Amino acid sequence: MALGDTYGRQLRNLRISVTDRCNLRCAYCMPEEDYVWLPRAEILHFGEIAALADVFMDLGVDKIRLTGGEPLLRRELPRLVRMLAAKPRLRDLAMTTNGVLLAEHAGALKEAGLHRVTVSLDTLRPERFAALTRRQSHAQVLAGIEAVTRAGFSETKLDTVVMRGVNDDELAELIEFGKRAPAEVRFIEYMDVGGATRWSMDQVVSRREMLAMLEGRYGRIEPLAETSSAPADRYRLPDGTVFGIISSTTAPFCSSCDRSRLTADGVWYLCLYAQRGVDLRGPFRRGARPEELAALIADGWGRRTDRGAEQRLAVRERSPLVQLAHLKADPHLEMHTRGG
Repeated sequence: MALGDTYGRQLRNLRISVTDRCNLRCAYCMPEEDYVWLPRAEILHFGEIAALADVFMDLGVDKIRLTGGEPLLRRELPRLVRMLAAKPRLRDLAMTTNGVLLAEHAGALKEAGLHRVTVSLDTLRPERFAALTRRQSHAQVLAGIEAVTRAGFSETKLDTVVMRGVNDDELAELIEFGKRAPAEVRFIEYMDVGGATRWSMDQVVSRREMLAMLEGRYGRIEPLAETSSAPADRYRLPDGTVFGIISSTTAPFCSSCDRSRLTADGVWYLCLYAQRGVDLRGPFRRGARPEELAALIADGWGRRTDRGAEQRLAVRERSPLVQLAHLKADPHLEMHTRGG
């Protein structure tokens, strides 16, 4: 049985960042010019990640998602996938990627045992992609999405952060692209987390607004009745196409959140908005036994009271969560460090 926190939320879903490095500089995630990177000596080895995963699974975790930074920048990533996929208690092993290197690695990841892939795709227009990411890699991302299907993956998802005046006119285009891919598109409200130092509420396109835009194009949209801890509310178009909206900013799902995050250097965060984490690397490298690590994790989760997105919703004069000076002092506060 999974471990419960103070609200009864079970520890089931672990996001593991394998690197804090990224080959894009997306404006909503990494808007500044310079960054403080994690020291390479502190990055967890694959064997350490696998061992910590076992401890989490002892406590009920049965879903793991590999993230970054950009996870495909981590050398020999399929080797880690193979190590994790061999664990019989793991029901779901997924990865979120920006897709730039996916065409090169999709086949090896599938062969290693990865179950699912989510690709971040904020625009179908190369010029917008370049403005958003400050990189000329749009064609590589599209090639990566094609490679996912060729490699034999199913249940692929495309994640789009929707920003007013930036890409909110592409919702229908992205859904049509998803039909062809094939992949389920999920629209994400722009969040004031980590490195989103230029975030403002007027840039947020709410779930209600997105649905109104899409109903203007497609007609009646039917909500799907589902019991799930997944972050997306899912909807069906008249032709049967399903898409999702993650309304973390205007309608948070804190009450059912079962996610926690392990950074590439072994710091465990219980909420995306958390300012402090639990160091697991230190005790692990000092020789702590699995039961000692399990007790540390169980204590942290058992006392968990985090409802970060709901608390932010109650803030009247809402500004970016973390100021630039604090980000420079602690790279763990960045979303590219803790896996978004």
